[in-house]
Amino acid sequence: MIRGSHVEKNQRTFVVDRGVTDVVVIGAGQAGLSASYFLRRRNVEHVVLDANDAPGGAWLHRWPSLRMRTVHGIHELPGMPFEQPSPDERANEAIPSYFARYEQLFDLPVVRPVTVTQVVNDGELLKVETSDGVWTTRGLINATGTWRRPFWPYYPGQETFLGRQLHTADYVGPEEFAGKRVVVVGGGASATQLLMELALFASDTRWVTRHEPVWNEGPFTPEYGRRVVGLVDERVRAGLLPHSVVSVTGLPLNDQTRAAIASGVLDRKPMFDRITPTGVAWGSEHFDADIILWATGFRHDLDHLAPLHLRAPGGGIQVDGTRVVADPRIHLVGYGPSASTIGANRAGRSAVRELMRHLGETAPARLE
Repeated sequence: MIRGSHVEKNQRTFVVDRGVTDVVVIGAGQAGLSASYFLRRRNVEHVVLDANDAPGGAWLHRWPSLRMRTVHGIHELPGMPFEQPSPDERANEAIPSYFARYEQLFDLPVVRPVTVTQVVNDGELLKVETSDGVWTTRGLINATGTWRRPFWPYYPGQETFLGRQLHTADYVGPEEFAGKRVVVVGGGASATQLLMELALFASDTRWVTRHEPVWNEGPFTPEYGRRVVGLVDERVRAGLLPHSVVSVTGLPLNDQTRAAIASGVLDRKPMFDRITPTGVAWGSEHFDADIILWATGFRHDLDHLAPLHLRAPGGGIQVDGTRVVADPRIHLVGYGPSASTIGANRAGRSAVRELMRHLGETAPARLE
């Protein structure tokens, strides 16, 4: 338990004296809150360190035009129903509001804003160094997700482009593309979703991807979901970098995407060879562009774990379930096969159970 420390509450803001605690959870998104819930049910002393100024995790940073009607795969947190908001409500308001109520209902010990700078070994313990001091812990559950690490690929001539380049992490809405010629780069769901949205405002668009898109109209049965998760799980068990779920499932084919394909908005072009000062080029073909939108995804936010040397030769961190094979004191939730809302819930429960077993917890489990 935390020694020489106390928790004071003032308008739901926790001030925690840094000390020794059984478990530190890094991140207060879906996976981190799920882990904290199950730790609380076992009466395990812990703290949740969150880099955000407010509850909501990655949802705080979703583009303002994303409405609940177009959000995919929301799953309620354990122990508290998610009352479906209006379809027109902004996702970056509705879901953070749900997270805030959840933290309050279960009195979760979230400390924010705290940025974790690195985690280092301290004998049998781990030291979690942060922007607000150092916590020492017996176990660590990492739930940092990906939103703070947008991936920008490089293509020849990229630095010469005279127009604007932005990542989906910077997207605030389609209005800023009004009258512009836009290139959208990326083969994931965010690329198609944003392209369909901004095409209503842009004067011209091009959609480019490295691979031909694979459209999938389902049905997305539980058996199919387990098979998809199994393919992602194989990679992380082998210490390889996890692939996105879309790389396994393909893109959803529904009435909206069918209409966009028919209208030519979702007319995929192969990846360009180079970027020029005024656009992009394939050999002798050129498209004049004002904006390049990089919908090229994110990478897992794990740099703070670098001092522990956890990466395998394959470039990823070898994980068995949620347990880091190289160091069983550490569990990754929201990583690999648990990088979904329902997967994050299950991972939080599994991580707590296995971590407590490793740390020698003897109190009877009350997980349901």
